[in-house]
Order: sequence, then structure tokens, then C-alpha cells
Amino acid sequence: MQKKAVVGIDIGGTNTVFGIVDQQGNYFAEGKIKTRDYTNFVDFVDELSFQVKESIQKFDSYISVIGIGVGVPNGNYYNGTVEFAPNLPWKGVIKVTKEIKARIGLPVIITNDANAAALGEMIYGAAKKMKDFIVITLGTGLGSGIVVNGKMVYGHDGFAGEIGHTIIFPDGRPCGCGRNGCLETYCSARGLTETYLQILGKPSANIDVSSIDSKFTFDHAQQGEQAAIEAFNKTGDILGLALANTVAHTSPEAIFLFGGLANAGDLIFIPTRKSFEKNLLNIYKGKVKILPSGLKEGNSAILGAASLIWNEHL
Repeated sequence: MQKKAVVGIDIGGTNTVFGIVDQQGNYFAEGKIKTRDYTNFVDFVDELSFQVKESIQKFDSYISVIGIGVGVPNGNYYNGTVEFAPNLPWKGVIKVTKEIKARIGLPVIITNDANAAALGEMIYGAAKKMKDFIVITLGTGLGSGIVVNGKMVYGHDGFAGEIGHTIIFPDGRPCGCGRNGCLETYCSARGLTETYLQILGKPSANIDVSSIDSKFTFDHAQQGEQAAIEAFNKTGDILGLALANTVAHTSPEAIFLFGGLANAGDLIFIPTRKSFEKNLLNIYKGKVKILPSGLKEGNSAILGAASLIWNEHL
């Protein structure tokens, strides 16, 4: 008897990765192509589909692939499209599900990468027994996926859950979305770095400013440098306030932090939790947990995308 499996595809600005996985998260195959090598979307989807089909055929004697899930920035679950994604080489509205399905012949579901991460947390991660939770992805930007009563929140147009683009400081930092003061300009790898540079003021002459990034800040915080520690404290203070406000909308059981910035551990979790509890409405105090993701970062993108299919079949 063939075992059911799904294909998970994560399309990123630099690389696109895919894998064939079962419901327990076991991998049968993995692959990768460089997104940036394909300025023409048709060429990209031709090569991606060829590699996915080839991988499926290698295992078709004992697995049955039931569908393909795709996580991608600005992915629209309802329309099966990627719409005006600033960090991808193809502009405008791209019909991703239609093109992949035409080449591989399997059902295809798409959503944005943060929603995929939330579904991955529910299927494979630490939210397996939860029906109400939020996943915050802390990478170059800040993404979010919101689950209410066991269902992903997409909104009427497929673009619900943009917590990273809620305005924290109306006259704040310019954001890539064209507005000012969005949460992700403060609570992300780039936001942390900018806060650190502001605290430093004029760095020591022996520091190359171009080398300062979130990892640099983390390393210096671990070494006890007060400016770096203060940068994490300020970032956590802002994030905790924003998450306390978010709780008032959906009353989640837990909020999971995932991504490079979340890997800083107590440096980001302690100030975030402190600010969170301080700013929560009294009826929510002590009820909502802020937790690290239960997904391993190395394969989380594929598992999240794969979860789109499992979520429809469970």
C-alpha cells in the first residue's frame, strides 16, 4: 500500500526549496533552485516543475503524492496568485497555482510564508493541540499567521494578518510598504540593527559599520555589551506592546516566535514577555503564553508549505 505524501515548496527571494514529506514530517526527497536566476516566471516554473516531477517519480512505487503546498511572500490563498511581491524577480500578479498545476497535474494550494509557518506549527510543531494561536516570524521583516478556532484567518481578500504593518510610531522609521513606523521596522533583524546603531551613536573607529547586523548585535549582547543588550530590550519592549494589543483581537492561547531574531532566546523573550504582561488588558493577564516555535528552522519552510495540503485533508 502506498503511503500518502505531499510536496512543500517555499519560494524565497534568493532560493526556492522543495521537499516531499509525509504527515509525520519524514522526508522522501528535497531540492533547491536559485530564484534569482530566473527573471522570467515561465522559465522558473518550468525548471521547478521538472525537478519536482523527477523527485516524485523516483518514489512513486511506494508513495502517493496528494497535492502541492506553496509558501511565498504575498501569496493569495483565494486567488492562487503572488501579488506585487517586492523581493521576487517577477512583478505584478503571477498565477502560481495555475502554472504549477498545469505542469504537474496535482492540486496546488498557496499562501504567504507566515501563514504557512502557522499551519506548520499546527500540523508539525508546538501548536498541535491548539485551536487559537498566532505565529510571528521574526526575520528580515515581521510576518504573522493567525489561527482562530482551528482555521487560518485569511480575511475577505486573502491578505489578513499583516501585524508587521501595523503602525507603532506614526512618525517613525520609513517602511518598505511606503508608510512610516510599521512594527517590522523596529521588531525584525533589520529593526534590531537600526536600534543598536542609534544607541551606539558614533561607533568606535575600529568597528566597520557595514559589518553590523543582527548577528553582530547578538554576539555583542552575549558578551555583555550594554548597548547591544539595550537594543534587544527596546525591541522586546515594542514587540510585547504590539502583541498585547493583538491579543485583544483574537484572544489566542499562545503566540509563537519564530525566525532568526527569535533564536536569540532570552535576550528577546524576556523583555518581550515583560512588556507583554505589563500592557495586556486585565482579563487576558496570565492566560496567553509567548513561546518559541516547535519547528526546526532548517526545514520549517517546507513543512509549513506541506501543511497547506494536510490541513485540507485532515
